[in-house]
Amino acid sequence: MEILIDIITFLFLLGLIICPILLFKRINKTEIRFKFITYLVFGLVLGAIIVYVFSWWSYTSDLMLLEHYGYNIDGMNEEFYENVLPKNMDKVNNLVTSIMGIGWQLKAIITFVFYSPYLLIVYGVMYYQAKSKKKQSNAHN
Repeated sequence: MEILIDIITFLFLLGLIICPILLFKRINKTEIRFKFITYLVFGLVLGAIIVYVFSWWSYTSDLMLLEHYGYNIDGMNEEFYENVLPKNMDKVNNLVTSIMGIGWQLKAIITFVFYSPYLLIVYGVMYYQAKSKKKQSNAHN
């Protein structure tokens, strides 16, 4: 169960990293007039969707793991931990702590705020790389 959840989480993280790179390459091949604005709009929309789903998945997977370890979410007092094995108690306590506090929606907003500059960094690096490739190919001709 944990391995499957980790694989899906890794795929979401990989999507957040690779999506702007693929988007830049796709937009750079087209004859669009305002490539930066197009990249920024599509990057922000795709990034927001991935971050939103990723945050939801993080919360939902924690609930799934709690249920898997025998934690009773609907219980009262001692009923919470009555089906949890002693060897899983630390994992369950960590999961309970991670789902408490701010909600996954606010975590998604905060993550998106920190993710947005990544779009600009990727654009800058990819733009510089494309320019230098173009100069090198022109110099060899």
